[in-house]
Amino acid sequence: MARQGTIVFFDLETTGLRVTSCHIAQLAASCENTIFNRYILPGIPIEHGATEVNGLTVSDGQLLLHRKPVSTVPLYSSLKSFIDYIGRFPGPVLLAAHNAWGFDEIVLKRVLKMCSLFEQFKQVVSGFVDTLPLSRKLHPQLDCFKQPHLVRYFLGGKYNAHNAVEDAKQLEELFNYWNPDNDVISEFTSRI
Repeated sequence: MARQGTIVFFDLETTGLRVTSCHIAQLAASCENTIFNRYILPGIPIEHGATEVNGLTVSDGQLLLHRKPVSTVPLYSSLKSFIDYIGRFPGPVLLAAHNAWGFDEIVLKRVLKMCSLFEQFKQVVSGFVDTLPLSRKLHPQLDCFKQPHLVRYFLGGKYNAHNAVEDAKQLEELFNYWNPDNDVISEFTSRI
């Protein structure tokens, strides 16, 4: 059965793990060999634990990735560009992330609402797919469902985990490898 619309794979790197207060430091997406990537200077300090995972720090008002400066785009402009990027694909568009329901969807929606962009976002996105419970359903024999483990297990390689671009690209590869049908995708889709 052919898939309707488009699935865009995305990931966030943030200042911490509190969905109610963390700031986005990197927003990236991958779909059909087109990449979206924005680094954003967060308005709050990056927690030590987050830095250990994603390599992002702030020094003298500059965002650094593994101690090297990266170009940043203001949050509002990054979100507007993201909406424009998503809007280029045939709808309905679903955004997919690993642990979307527990983290990425919650943070993204909160920040979009804070920037008064949620209504515009809803014009191009119809829902979110969470590939974490989807992977558990498709492959219950596994004992670990972290994305780097899944990439090693199914795709046979390692990658630069916790870089939002690499996470989004690898998730798209995993998803295409699994090739779930529309009914299974629907089971793990939350509508906006």
